[in-house]
Amino acid sequence: MKERITVTIDKELLAWLDEKVSSKVFANRSHGFEFLIMQRKVQDER
Repeated sequence: MKERITVTIDKELLAWLDEKVSSKVFANRSHGFEFLIMQRKVQDER
């Protein structure tokens, strides 16, 4: 189950994320956030 949240993000980071969405790296902003947070979680668990 997923939960809807609201975030505040630096404009440059959001522009970077939107570029990744446009170039099909991520399906959408939510996918980008979830992927990047998961990557950090995996790093922390090592």
